[in-house]
Amino acid sequence: MRDDECVLFLQWALPKLGAHWPGFRKVRSQVCKRVARRLKSLALPDASAYRAYLETHFDEWSHLDELCWISISRFCRDHTVFDCLQRTLLPKLAEAARRKGAAQVRAWSAGCGAGEEPYTLNLLWRLSVQREFPNMELRILATDIDGQQLERAYSACYSRGSLKELPEGWIQIAFEENEGRYSLRPEYRQGIEFRQQDLRRDLPDGPFSLILCRNLAFTYFDQSLQRETAAALHERLALGGLLVLGRHEALPAGTTGLKELEPRLRIYCRPHDEDRAAQLHEELI
Repeated sequence: MRDDECVLFLQWALPKLGAHWPGFRKVRSQVCKRVARRLKSLALPDASAYRAYLETHFDEWSHLDELCWISISRFCRDHTVFDCLQRTLLPKLAEAARRKGAAQVRAWSAGCGAGEEPYTLNLLWRLSVQREFPNMELRILATDIDGQQLERAYSACYSRGSLKELPEGWIQIAFEENEGRYSLRPEYRQGIEFRQQDLRRDLPDGPFSLILCRNLAFTYFDQSLQRETAAALHERLALGGLLVLGRHEALPAGTTGLKELEPRLRIYCRPHDEDRAAQLHEELI
């Protein structure tokens, strides 16, 4: 399928899926290859024929939706965000939990893919933060729509390229190498629950002290769905909790109840009240 043909098709189809075409612009080749394979399996000659097929076979839309799932990740993706979490934010959340008499910090990785993000968070905690808070536990819920990606997360086995942004010492400590593949040791898998969920329809119960929703909803969802998602994330965020987006994302216009702590990193806080927003900024950053 030619690129221009695929672009026109996606510009027509994505809005019908609640998706945002500009978010797919740079990753469209991944989707176009899948669509081309689907055309071949259906014995359809081109995208125009597939469009006509969709208009008469409504169950095909769910299949097309799956073709548009994007999975691009690696450990410590955007290391400046994880540096901030390690040095400042996770310790502050742990300290706040300790002051309340709580024994754990609860986090949610939304759109976890093959597990790189929640495992990175777990490594930060176990190899750094937990030294200061030995009696505090980090519990991570990791969700994704894609069952195949979650199977990879369960296996916790990765290529060397997926680990390139981790400190070299951490790789030696936390992974076992076998024929070019790196398996995360069992002790660094503890504390994480993986669950198949569609962020658009099925969300876990809160509250969470930390939610990571990066390079997903606020890249690929349309504006209406972004607003719904922002409201749902806010509802599940504990008072004083943190929401982390992708570096090139932002909450949709009109979002209320969240204050941006670090514009460069797209980290937001749900303050206890409006008057404390500035104080929380100083405490956390």
